[in-house]
Amino acid sequence: MRAVTISFFGFLLVITATVLSFCDGNSNVLCIESERQALLQFKRHLIDRSNRLSSWVEGEDCCEWVGVFCNNFTGHVKELHLGLHSSSPDVELDDEWDGYFQSAEWDAYFRSKLGGKINPSLIELKHLSFLDLSNNDFGGRAIPEFIASLKSLTYLNLSSANFQRAIPHNLGNLSKLHYLDLGHNFFSEAKTLQWVSGLSSLQYLDLSDVDLSTATDWLPVTNKLPSLVQLHLSDCYLNNNDPSSISVNYTSLAVLNLSSNRLSSIPTWIFSLRSLVSIDLNSNAVEGVIPNGFQNISSLKFLDLSWNSFSSSSTLSWLSNLNQLQFLGLGCVGLKGNFSSAIGNLSSLTHLDVSLNGIDQEVSEIIESLSRCCLDRLESLNIASNKLSGHLPDQLGQFKNLAYLSLSGNSISGPIPFSIGKLSSLKFLYVAKNRLNATLPQSLGQLGNLEHLDVSNNMLEGNISEMFFSNLLRLTVFWASNNMLTFKPNPSWIPPFQWKSIGLGNWRLGPQFPQWLQFQRNISRLDISHAGISGVIPTWFWNLSTSFVYLNLSHNHLVGEISYLLKSRTVDLRSNLLTGPLPRPISNLEFLFLSKNLFSGSLSNILCNSSTKLEETLTILDIESNLLSGEIPDCWENYQILGVLNLGNNNLTGKIPRSLGYVGGIESLNLRNNNLFGEVPSILQHLANLLILDLSENQLTGSIPAWIGDKLLGLVVLNLRSNKFQAYIPDQICALNSLQFLDLGYNNISGAIPKCFSNLSAMATKRIDGILYVWVWEFNPNKEFYLHASLVMRGREDEYSTTLGLVIGIDLSVNSLTGDIPKELGNIKELRSLNLSGNLLTGQIPENIGNMEELESLDLSMNRLHGEIPSSFSNLNFLNHFNVSYNNLTGKIPLGTQLQSFDKLSYIGNLLCGPPITKNCSSDSETPDVRNGGSSEGRHRSKVNWLYVSMVAGFVMGFWGVVAPLFFIRSWRFAYYKKLDHIGDKLYVFWATIGIRIWKWYSML
Repeated sequence: MRAVTISFFGFLLVITATVLSFCDGNSNVLCIESERQALLQFKRHLIDRSNRLSSWVEGEDCCEWVGVFCNNFTGHVKELHLGLHSSSPDVELDDEWDGYFQSAEWDAYFRSKLGGKINPSLIELKHLSFLDLSNNDFGGRAIPEFIASLKSLTYLNLSSANFQRAIPHNLGNLSKLHYLDLGHNFFSEAKTLQWVSGLSSLQYLDLSDVDLSTATDWLPVTNKLPSLVQLHLSDCYLNNNDPSSISVNYTSLAVLNLSSNRLSSIPTWIFSLRSLVSIDLNSNAVEGVIPNGFQNISSLKFLDLSWNSFSSSSTLSWLSNLNQLQFLGLGCVGLKGNFSSAIGNLSSLTHLDVSLNGIDQEVSEIIESLSRCCLDRLESLNIASNKLSGHLPDQLGQFKNLAYLSLSGNSISGPIPFSIGKLSSLKFLYVAKNRLNATLPQSLGQLGNLEHLDVSNNMLEGNISEMFFSNLLRLTVFWASNNMLTFKPNPSWIPPFQWKSIGLGNWRLGPQFPQWLQFQRNISRLDISHAGISGVIPTWFWNLSTSFVYLNLSHNHLVGEISYLLKSRTVDLRSNLLTGPLPRPISNLEFLFLSKNLFSGSLSNILCNSSTKLEETLTILDIESNLLSGEIPDCWENYQILGVLNLGNNNLTGKIPRSLGYVGGIESLNLRNNNLFGEVPSILQHLANLLILDLSENQLTGSIPAWIGDKLLGLVVLNLRSNKFQAYIPDQICALNSLQFLDLGYNNISGAIPKCFSNLSAMATKRIDGILYVWVWEFNPNKEFYLHASLVMRGREDEYSTTLGLVIGIDLSVNSLTGDIPKELGNIKELRSLNLSGNLLTGQIPENIGNMEELESLDLSMNRLHGEIPSSFSNLNFLNHFNVSYNNLTGKIPLGTQLQSFDKLSYIGNLLCGPPITKNCSSDSETPDVRNGGSSEGRHRSKVNWLYVSMVAGFVMGFWGVVAPLFFIRSWRFAYYKKLDHIGDKLYVFWATIGIRIWKWYSML
């Protein structure tokens, strides 16, 4: 009996050991030699730049290699986990912070990708059931045909691995597959999915980014897969052309992803799938009212309808049936009005996104509704970019599980409530672009889990102490620019945090450079612009061992020379007092702003130095308003991605270099106010992407090139002011249908004003967009990608940027234009500014000029116009600058609110009468105060008449001796106005210098 018992226990021990051996991942069973050799052969054909497979060594047990899993009982290789997942950077999902990571992190990630060729030796792995090669880079190769021979596969993941060409249809032979993911590659168009029908065991299918636009069988094929639980067909060019006769039931389907397609309506068959728990239809082209059919799918836990074009009349009453819903995405779907009543029954809600809509109500009402339905569940709330108003309620602090909160881009006012400090789970807080005031509450500093905080573009004020940051040890992003806050810690303060993104623009940080920044080793984005910082940039700053993405020190009072730039994609040093030669740039620089400093010397060192490799990355180069001299280098051939070049307001000389004609992608070229001479090189006609061309205030000669109108068809601003252009205005200019501002003033142009100006449709038709943007991917806190231009309006020069699209004008002043003012100009209905002064124009003012009701500035002075001011001018209600002086106009000034508001000087030199001038139009005789000084005695009248005779004689002599030559002698007139401009510039510089000195004196007090 004892022997039997011992034998029985011995048998149990053997069984136990066997089971443990089978289950234990660290068993001593060695891998099969043939399979080890197959894996080594597979490795030899891979490119492994980061040495991920360093453990794959000859003679070692392959079951211990990284990514290799064996059957612990047989030793056969059963799984290969070579996908790149955990190694990728932890990218924040909020697009507001996309790209803030240091390039070193991304470099490390991309180096970790396996590449090369997938060797057929894998066929030796007869028992392989799991193969994951996702998120690698196989260089556009096709999926190897032999993979279909791995008959034991139940899991195959080849997603995001840069496979191309056609999907091999023999993958349909893998009948044991439960999981197939081929998404996010670059396959050619798939005309059929019939091969999928052989995958009878399939539970998970992802073909995202595969072009299925002509594969009309995708619906019936996938519908017949009996075990299918998840179907992901995102970005597959699907439309609503599915055969309506198909009966769709998807017996097991729980997850359906049809996002980023071309659906114009929601397929009605979806509403019959009562087993669905997840529906993703975001980023389609769905229009009309949001259908209430979703209320039939009461099991729904995830619903995303974001980024569609639903009608604003859509109601959300159907939400009341979805009490299991956890994720609701309604971002950018056209919601308007009140929203809070629709969410009262969503008792399971954890994530809510209704951003980018027109929800117009008190923010407290939404917070109150959410507190009634899901106070203890809500984890993520995004109501950014709506029309919310009112104050944040104290009730906000009761959402203990809230980890993500975005209220940016609304009109929320008042202080940030003290209760915010109770949100112990909060990791991301975005309240930028509101009207929040007071200061940052101390309780905000108690959020120990907070990682991202954005309170920028508000009206916060007050002093921030060092203690505020003492508990924010996990904070990596702190963006608070464009407030009125002050932060001046003790010079010896050492921050307890390591920030990656710091935005303190418009804070009061100066006058000393912030010393605490030297302890930040991970900064990728830094904005300390407009911060009142003075003096020299300290040496330690240039020695920071960090790699910037965005660096902004602009609009301070920094002085001294800079020999080189920190490594960064964007460097902004505008509006300082930096001197010396231009700093030496580094590679990978994309956006360089150095305008409004005192840099001197040549451009050649930074542009023609091949060691910097700027031509490979540079997108914006702005060095306007410095003291640069010499010629513009002729080495632009390789700057193919340059989008903006601004070298205006310097002392550059010579001709415009021909190589600029090879910068094919340029959208803004500004060479204004230099000393350039010669003709405009015809090779510039190849710059077909130009939106702004500014060559004003130089010494350029020749005629205005006709090819501008033939080739530069996208021009929005053409400024050739103050040069020496001659001849006539070419009719080809009228072909510029995008032109909004044309300035040819202060040249020697003759001939008539082209009647075809009425064809300039961008000036004649009301625009919808209103703001002109250039999509040059400048990374800055507000993602504002814009062009800017300096334009003369109302007699003064101003710089326009975000409002540039609203500036519509024509300036042909101070030339030698002749003939009548074309009546066709009256058809340019949207014109804001028209300046034809200082020419030789004759005839009458066209009546229909008064139909240009948007006109804000009209100058017709110093011509030879006659007749009356048209009565239609009384309709010009927006005029704030008006001048018809020194013509031969007669008659009564039309009565109108605007015309009577201008000074008498606007009408001087004519024979006009009526307000605002003193001459009365009531009778032919002059009033006593004009003819005889108010006296009724004849003897006095005679004396006064002689006085007038002498005045008239003096005026005639003065006019013909001084003023008249300005009309008839072009060189005198041009020199006279140039002199006036020169005197004006001198006065501006003088008073600006005095102002700076006063400011410096005041700042030292």
